Amino acid sequence: MSSSTLPIAKAITAGLRDAMRVDDKVLLMGEDIGVLGGVFRVTDGLHAEFGSQRVVDTPLAEAGIVGTSVGLAVRGYRPVVEIQFDGFVFPAFNQITTQVAKMHNRTHGAVHMPIVIRIPHGGGIGAIEHHSESPEALFAHTAGLRILAPSNAQDAYWMTRQAIECEDPVIMFEPKKRYWVKGDVDPDHRPELSPWEAAVVRPGTDATLLAWGPSMPLALESAEAAAADGIELEVIDARSLSPVDLPTIAASVKRTGRLLIVHEAPVVGGLGGEIAARISEECFYHLEAPVLRVGGYHLPYPPARMEHAYLPDLDRVLDGVDRLLEH
Repeated sequence: MSSSTLPIAKAITAGLRDAMRVDDKVLLMGEDIGVLGGVFRVTDGLHAEFGSQRVVDTPLAEAGIVGTSVGLAVRGYRPVVEIQFDGFVFPAFNQITTQVAKMHNRTHGAVHMPIVIRIPHGGGIGAIEHHSESPEALFAHTAGLRILAPSNAQDAYWMTRQAIECEDPVIMFEPKKRYWVKGDVDPDHRPELSPWEAAVVRPGTDATLLAWGPSMPLALESAEAAAADGIELEVIDARSLSPVDLPTIAASVKRTGRLLIVHEAPVVGGLGGEIAARISEECFYHLEAPVLRVGGYHLPYPPARMEHAYLPDLDRVLDGVDRLLEH
């Protein structure tokens, strides 16, 4: 496949297809991913090309899907599991945290778990309950899992390929609100930047703004709005949530002296809190203000007509920037 412009969803499709063509041990499992192509059509066309033995429609049983993938990985396969929506992952939480994450350590390195668990996450699509969650902190808290959060089509393609190649289990949180946002994809040139590294996507001098996945457009919009008032924000896309690329974030904070973290997940117990603590320790003598966070509230995700009041928006982010600069 030559360089092209693709929506994020189709970039993931291309990544899955190319990985399956390269390695016949790669197979897909999930609810409605076969003939239907998945509820977001991410696996569209793959069943026709690779057949029902490698693109497997499963029962509505997330624990069974992930548990089966553990057995397949033990036997040398590289299963890619689709969880239909973020809120559906919880029946599989036990399998992910007690089997997928721990098998390699339990066997003293004898058994690898090259499993990819794809999870569309985040809000903003007007969905019903259990369809707009951001549970990344629950999995980042579990040792033995890697977590990726692409925010653009190029990362979506290459993170899919690199996650499948990885010998460790990888959870890939995909920004479903942005599935149909297009971007350039170059499948012929592997990026120099590791998938486990953060990317500085906009340089700045006055404060650092860190986000990932579905929050990246808001971060860039906020930087543009701040620039109109003469405030230059350095925007970082975290990309990897486990491990977090703390050296890149810390280097930026040491230059700007301030850090604002934005994510859709609730601030209470969110991944932003861990990053804030680590940066406060490492950059204590460089900070001009406390590390601040803007995120979801400590509430169940609201009904669709109220989600605009729950999710971070431009006003809340700029208010955070103002509070940073008051110090």
